[in-house]
Amino acid sequence: MAPPPPAPPPLQPLASCGAWEMRERLGTGGFGNVIRWQHRETGEQIAIKQCRQELSLRNRERWCLEIQIMKRLNHPNVVAARDVPEGMQSLALNDLPLLAMEYCQGGDLRRVSISESGTNESASLSLPLSASALRYLHENRIIHRDLKPENIVLQQGEERLIHKIIDLGYAKELDQGSLCTSFVGTLQYLAPELLEQQKYTVTVDYWSFGTLAFECITGFRPFLPNWQPVQWHTKVRQKSELDIVVYEDLNGEVKFSSKLPHPNNLNSVLADRLEKWLQLMLKWHPRQRGTDPTYGTNGCFKALDDILNLKLVHILNMVTGIVHVYPLAEEETLQSIKAKVEAETGIPEQDQELLQEGGLALFPEKPDIQYTADIKLNDATAADIGLLFLFDNRKVTYESQISPRPHPDSINCILQDPKKTLAFFQLRKVWGQVWHSIRRLNEDFNQLQNGQRAAMRNLLRHNSTLSKMKNNMASLSQQLKAKLDFFKASIQIDLEKYNEQIQFGITSEKLLLAWKEMEQAIELRGREEDVDQLVKKTMALQTDIVDLQRIPQGRKQGSSLDDLEEQARDLYRKLREKPRGKGHRRINTVVCKQKALELFPKVDEVMSLMKEDEKTVVGLQEKRQKELWNLLKIACVSESLLKRVCPHFAHRMLTPSCCFSLAEQSPGSRERESGQHEPFPPQQSWPVAVAGHGPPEQCRGCWD
Repeated sequence: MAPPPPAPPPLQPLASCGAWEMRERLGTGGFGNVIRWQHRETGEQIAIKQCRQELSLRNRERWCLEIQIMKRLNHPNVVAARDVPEGMQSLALNDLPLLAMEYCQGGDLRRVSISESGTNESASLSLPLSASALRYLHENRIIHRDLKPENIVLQQGEERLIHKIIDLGYAKELDQGSLCTSFVGTLQYLAPELLEQQKYTVTVDYWSFGTLAFECITGFRPFLPNWQPVQWHTKVRQKSELDIVVYEDLNGEVKFSSKLPHPNNLNSVLADRLEKWLQLMLKWHPRQRGTDPTYGTNGCFKALDDILNLKLVHILNMVTGIVHVYPLAEEETLQSIKAKVEAETGIPEQDQELLQEGGLALFPEKPDIQYTADIKLNDATAADIGLLFLFDNRKVTYESQISPRPHPDSINCILQDPKKTLAFFQLRKVWGQVWHSIRRLNEDFNQLQNGQRAAMRNLLRHNSTLSKMKNNMASLSQQLKAKLDFFKASIQIDLEKYNEQIQFGITSEKLLLAWKEMEQAIELRGREEDVDQLVKKTMALQTDIVDLQRIPQGRKQGSSLDDLEEQARDLYRKLREKPRGKGHRRINTVVCKQKALELFPKVDEVMSLMKEDEKTVVGLQEKRQKELWNLLKIACVSESLLKRVCPHFAHRMLTPSCCFSLAEQSPGSRERESGQHEPFPPQQSWPVAVAGHGPPEQCRGCWD
């Protein structure tokens, strides 16, 4: 293990310089101290680096070189130089200039991001995102030579943490020969040629940066981190050009691997591509290091850009609990993604349902797969990974097919032999892996739980649609019932009044038969029984949905490792158990959704039938009204003809007592029946509409 850094010397008594006040010592380096200062009025903060009193001539030259380099650099991932406040130079301990820099509040990478079991996926990629700073230094003909976690600080940006390179005290400007031989730096991150005191180039920074990236991903350095330099050099140089990790197992055997060790937080696509990139950065021979097969010498930065420009879609299979990751090309469609899912899972495309976290389903006719993918990894707005949840529509109930992630060999070793004695560094590493494994188990459970919530939200969307359909169906049923009642009452009145006037009015057996057929046809309409059944089924389904919403969605989690382990095991055990209900009745989201989907076409069918019934009622009403108006037309024609042949008879026949009108004959009408009458025409010339009614006796003479 590396020795702990020396304790910083005591801070000087609180000092001030004009409006600037000394706040705290941030750290101590090889050349001196770094102190935070704050402006009393504006709140602006800066970091001031000052040299120790005793510096060799060589180190004084390095100090001045660092200041020169810092003042001419300008990159978002390199700490920026600031102007030294007026009068502050007088506080220096010697005649060397002070170095003022921007203050980064996030601390350094060692303190913040690197744990014994790696960080989450976005944090694992945050350091590679800063590779542009190293490329910038090299383009400006500068080798850093001392890249390590303590020399990477973090600043909170508008969208995410920004990594910045600091401490260029050991930086070397390349001369015309582009080769250097002298070095003083931190041994754990040194390239082999520096340990061998050979000539070197910018590729020494590739080794250091690759080592840092590996440590951010896994939580430990790649090559025997606890070995002494001589033994380390002898063993590690035996690795192949593809090996990116050399480690010692719990039995003391040294092993080599070209794969990233587990556990780590990378998905399969990123892990595969970063393994290949790390193989470029961690080649033993400096001339080959950083050379990409596609981009050639020093092509490692372009290769990394390709990785960080990936646009990925993450799909959690709710049947198996496995997250499938697919890179998206610009022309990618939902249909092409579903084809890949079918090839990997065996679920046919037509039976796949992909839900977003909000419960929205993706449909092939909507080209939204590009918007559901993660933002590019190097995008400043990239956030936590969003999942799509895959459901198999062939399944109504889901039996547990979820298997836990495999444990690392070290965890399996202590599980088999809990009393095994381990060295401290081994114990620390194993416990880090244990914590990481439990955390991932908990994350897996939370992801499945989020999938269940997405299914519930989707079900609630269907339920909302079903409720609207049910209300529309009930409203339509009421409207249809009102029209049916009106039609029945109307036709009943028409039939009654027709029967009242048939003796002295108009008759039509065909019309009467048609009206009775209408009355019988209407009795078959209404759909009240169908509507009642569907309303009952809908209400029962909504009751089940309410019961589902009352099921607890998780338990409060503890903070200690023991509590977390126990709760993680309990959560996973609970996840694998079959849900229990009263008797053998099982209520789950998928079953409720299936019921809702089954009700949709039934409600649609009943509503369609009711609309057809409504059209039928309206059509019959229109037909009957036309027939009534036709009768009135015939009556009017008859009246006109009668008035021409016998006004007296016409008056009598067309009064309310003789006509098909609904009113009774008015009083006094008989008194108005007097005077001379024109002769009646022959009986055979009477209008058909009044057939069967001969001329009155008092007019028979006229007729004759």
